Amino acid sequence: MGKLDGKVAVVTGGNSGIGLATAHLFQREGATVIVTARNQQRLEESKAAVGEGIEIFTADVGHVDQIEALFEHVGNKHGRVDIVFANAGLGTLSPFDMVEEDYFDRMITVNLKGAFFCVRKALPWMKEGGSVIFNTSIANTKGYPNSSVYSATKSGLRSLARTLTSELLPRGIRVNAVSPGIVITPMFGKLGMSMEEGEALAQSMSEAAPIQRYGDPQEIASTVLFLASDESSFISGIEVVADGGLSQV
Repeated sequence: MGKLDGKVAVVTGGNSGIGLATAHLFQREGATVIVTARNQQRLEESKAAVGEGIEIFTADVGHVDQIEALFEHVGNKHGRVDIVFANAGLGTLSPFDMVEEDYFDRMITVNLKGAFFCVRKALPWMKEGGSVIFNTSIANTKGYPNSSVYSATKSGLRSLARTLTSELLPRGIRVNAVSPGIVITPMFGKLGMSMEEGEALAQSMSEAAPIQRYGDPQEIASTVLFLASDESSFISGIEVVADGGLSQV
């Protein structure tokens, strides 16, 4: 018997990395999983990789109308939404004095506004026992250079986990966050550096962590599973830091 038997879960940004690993784990634990991302081809590949129990829906969380269409589709088909993992996000870095308005707006729109409205549009379909998980980052507590906008968006998500806990617990819906440390995913190829440069950066940062390595997407997925399942039924408003101790000691 799986930990999510009979649940309907939506994973945004689920076509690679942490999102895909989480979708796969949710499916193995008995959930019907709806994965969404902008790239239709990558979504098709994700569905083929995971197999039965996963559905795909193309949507850009930077557009509220597409978010609304996603949850209307899921709600009308399945009658409810039990779990939302708001994972989609951009991770490009820029020195503060190089930040332009379009870069700022796109980061805020996808990382913060997108996650906000995913919960907002899912809410009519969520019942008591529902679970929302935001993907934040240790960047919301650390002052890494070139990450001013990215870190601000992740700090916003951490705040949302608190304020929505106060608003949604009376409805029986829990809200939490997972805060990954250095995890090698395809996002490293989108940081404005090469994959090799990204891996070198990850290696140097992971060596600073007590655990002396970087994380695997599956390790973050296991943390998300805990927050999504009834095993965390007495937990809301928290941020679980999964970073090998990098930001903690």
